[in-house]
Amino acid sequence: MARYPEGRAERRIAPGVLARQVTEIFAACGMSGPDASLLADSLVHADLHGIHSHGVLRVPDYVAKLTHEGVNPRGVPRVVRRTGGAILVDGDNSMGQVGGAFAMRQAIESARASGIAAAAVGGSNHCGTMDYYVRMAIAEDMIGIATTNALPTMAPWGGVDKIIGLNPIGIGIPAGDEEPVVLDTALGATAHGKIRVYHQKGEPIPGDWAFDRHGRPTTDAAAALDGLIQPIGGFKGLGLAVCMGILASLLSGAGYGTESGTMETGAIAGADGQLYAAINVAAFEDVRTFRERVDTVVRQIRTSRRAEGTDALHAPGAIEAATAAHHRRNGIPLNDVTLAHVREAAGTLGVAFLLDGQATS
Repeated sequence: MARYPEGRAERRIAPGVLARQVTEIFAACGMSGPDASLLADSLVHADLHGIHSHGVLRVPDYVAKLTHEGVNPRGVPRVVRRTGGAILVDGDNSMGQVGGAFAMRQAIESARASGIAAAAVGGSNHCGTMDYYVRMAIAEDMIGIATTNALPTMAPWGGVDKIIGLNPIGIGIPAGDEEPVVLDTALGATAHGKIRVYHQKGEPIPGDWAFDRHGRPTTDAAAALDGLIQPIGGFKGLGLAVCMGILASLLSGAGYGTESGTMETGAIAGADGQLYAAINVAAFEDVRTFRERVDTVVRQIRTSRRAEGTDALHAPGAIEAATAAHHRRNGIPLNDVTLAHVREAAGTLGVAFLLDGQATS
């Protein structure tokens, strides 16, 4: 077994078994079978692609949201208004993945006729990775775009008040023989959940990830959780975060910034918002030609000259695709703290724990 500092261990779990375990946990929270499966799939998808900050680490948080923090486990998203390719969705206070998948499907179907469509979602909650939604569009020969608000963890440039969220953006572009180009990035130097992973492992974080509560750079994960996340690109990253937050929230009447909650008091159920868009490649260009040209872009990146000490060059999404392939073969690595939290959530709900004996070293 690989060992982390302080004796914390890593174990590998088969993706299918992990998905079944998490589905049963969410079903015990009152979700329908399909919704529980979708929510579990989104978390396992994140872990599979190495995005552990949005993987089953989130199970205890989601259980709390669904059982006593006001999220509706039986929420049914619906289209409130449709104007051409502009779609307004009420998430019915469901988990964000339920409303998000519904909204992206609506955007995809509308884009078949209109070429471009966007669905703004209100009445939503935490929705996981943007990668999950843009890949839905990729599967339909479309370009996917997704963004969401997030609880504020950043301050204005030079400030110390948490009033700006990481407000990530996802873009997915279909390719041909190569892996699709997929960008899924928060507009901070890291995600809050990634710092939590380092805190669980007892490891220091990189020095350019976070500030302490006084705005000083820190490598202490505990101080970072109490402090501020650094933006990418300085004031430019903060500007993008503000714009993404506006797009995700104000079009649907969802909460912006502290209107959706704070890290200290928690999220306000049903206050989140997202925006999902689909661009139908066929409305602009022959799909095969487009895919072949994307392949050329990817290969140009991969075969260009490398700086000294660089082993390989990757287009956006290539590392995650390779990680997913490896984890499908060898199991998803989870540290024993995350596994203990999943076990505790299962036990609290009277769900059998399936992951003992599934681990590989």
